[in-house]
Amino acid sequence: MKVIYHYDVGPWLADRLAALAAEHGLEIVACAESDDDRFAGLLADADVLLHNLRPVTDAHMAAAPKLKLVQKLGVGVNTIDLQAAARRGVAVCNMPGSNSRAVMEMTLLLMLACLRRLPVFDARTRRGEGWGWPREMQDTLGELAGRTVGLAGYGSVPRLLAPVLEAMGARVIYCCRSPKDDATGTWVDKPTLLAESDILSLHMPLTDDTRHWLGRDELAALKPGAIVVNTARGGLIDEDALVAALTSGRLMGAGLDVFAEEPTPRDNPLLALDRVVAAPHVAFFTLGTLERGLAVAIDNILRLRDGRELVHRVA
Repeated sequence: MKVIYHYDVGPWLADRLAALAAEHGLEIVACAESDDDRFAGLLADADVLLHNLRPVTDAHMAAAPKLKLVQKLGVGVNTIDLQAAARRGVAVCNMPGSNSRAVMEMTLLLMLACLRRLPVFDARTRRGEGWGWPREMQDTLGELAGRTVGLAGYGSVPRLLAPVLEAMGARVIYCCRSPKDDATGTWVDKPTLLAESDILSLHMPLTDDTRHWLGRDELAALKPGAIVVNTARGGLIDEDALVAALTSGRLMGAGLDVFAEEPTPRDNPLLALDRVVAAPHVAFFTLGTLERGLAVAIDNILRLRDGRELVHRVA
């Protein structure tokens, strides 16, 4: 079976893919996401596509007549044309939980970086501007302990994050469709979540119902000086409204691993604000995540080859 790994591959991963291919009798070919010409050529005889972030369209599937499986190396499948896959008989699977710990740790990192205005201090240090901090920043530097952290959604990432936040001295509240019996923290409705959160962290899929879940009105309902963190999907936030809230000084900061357009353009106004801590959708990406993800992917590829039921099938 021919498998395309559609992402940039470093030395460790190249060796790991080669070892897995040899162990299981597979042909695994890596293709950088930016190499459209090579990707188009590889699709012609591909049986499986291991997909990360670059959208998988109907046109891609049309160019891959042998394709039987699109295996998402992660959770969100909004970058895959599920209707086209169903129409063409291509299975789509994901791997819930495989990257939860990595995303949890990145979420915590963004919270702390915003509280301590890390981008500002990093830039000042690199410019040789001495020690200390500008006087105007003194009332913006905070600690996690004693703050209320609101979690919008309560899936696998919040389940890992909430106990860590409580252990660090934060009060945790969360909002989802209904209370969870085993949750850490207190269930609240959306208005209460917005009104009481010092830090608001988003953890939900992007759907028609959740697009711009945090819009102009919702941002206005947050506490003055609040921080917004998003490691889920960029479309959950109205970016224009977020820029306005940050520029006005109403919000103290935002930690963003995801954006409405990805890769986000260099002229995105959010990137010009020193109150924003930004990363290029890499919260999920660690060696631990890769190992867990490859284990699920290889299992599904072997199941496909052997005619067995696939795991975590979403379409």
